[in-house]
Amino acid sequence: MSKHDYTPNPRFTDLFPDISGNAVNGLGETGYRKPSPFFWHPHDKQTHGELQAAVIDYHRQSPEMCEVFTPRADRGPKPAGQAPVRIKKSPEEWAAAVKEFALAHESDLIGITPMKDEYIYEGYELNDPTVIILGVAMDYQELNQAPASFENPAAGVEVGRQYNTASRACRNLANYILEQGYYAKAWPGPYASALSMMPAAIDAGIGELGKHGSLINGTYGSSFRLSAVTTDMPLACDNFQDIAAEDFCANCQVCVNACPPGAIFTEKQWVRGVKKWYVDFDKCIPYFGDTLACGICLARCPWSKPGTAPKLTEKMMGRRAVKSGG
Repeated sequence: MSKHDYTPNPRFTDLFPDISGNAVNGLGETGYRKPSPFFWHPHDKQTHGELQAAVIDYHRQSPEMCEVFTPRADRGPKPAGQAPVRIKKSPEEWAAAVKEFALAHESDLIGITPMKDEYIYEGYELNDPTVIILGVAMDYQELNQAPASFENPAAGVEVGRQYNTASRACRNLANYILEQGYYAKAWPGPYASALSMMPAAIDAGIGELGKHGSLINGTYGSSFRLSAVTTDMPLACDNFQDIAAEDFCANCQVCVNACPPGAIFTEKQWVRGVKKWYVDFDKCIPYFGDTLACGICLARCPWSKPGTAPKLTEKMMGRRAVKSGG
């Protein structure tokens, strides 16, 4: 398919509600507000529930997709009981222990950040003081077969497989924390409720927001999935990690040109009080639906090719230092 020649499928566009998905997301809004419940929230708690149901039902017509997005999939243990006595350690010691556990139990990335109002969807309440973000790498060779189809669903299946891995990772970590006597709640994807993971992941040092609307990490590029744990365990927190992906995306057009529905903006947009990269939901979702979760922009992102992200980080940070005279 050549650049931007996709015709949206009425199977999905006929189910668009009167309000644009971009309006729900806050496109064009210069004032701050919390994110509104949207795609992947329960059908009765968002404006596009009927459309979401149609996308899910269509994807489940693929036996391979149905197999990974099924209640039968291994998504980790049930919550453990919270131990009655809290083991005492310093925040630094607990952060080191939590990271060691997570990386030994299917996580490839981990970052810790204090809870912020902007991480909580409208209509929900979260009182947990700390958010732990986990990242799980995807198999690039599988992802790079995007877009998925019924004939070759590999990329979509890999997305589902790693969502299940990320679910196990966060549930095992939550149970580990509960066993130390602290409260913990696991937040597996892709289905959402109170917690918006992406801004927390940015603050926790997992990645920078890319032009394609997803995170770019200094090791895995955009080839990874997220899950989270919220907790009251005392933990030393991490910081945003600047890998100069911002500088790269400002001039790169790879994902813009690769997106068949032309959903990726070439310039930053105002979204709920922040000027940032944004993807046009109304253009993206019909193609996402037709192609069993698409993934083209993640796979074609130059940062995602194995071994490339560390080199690009070094290159872009070096360029910045030269420009600043450092």
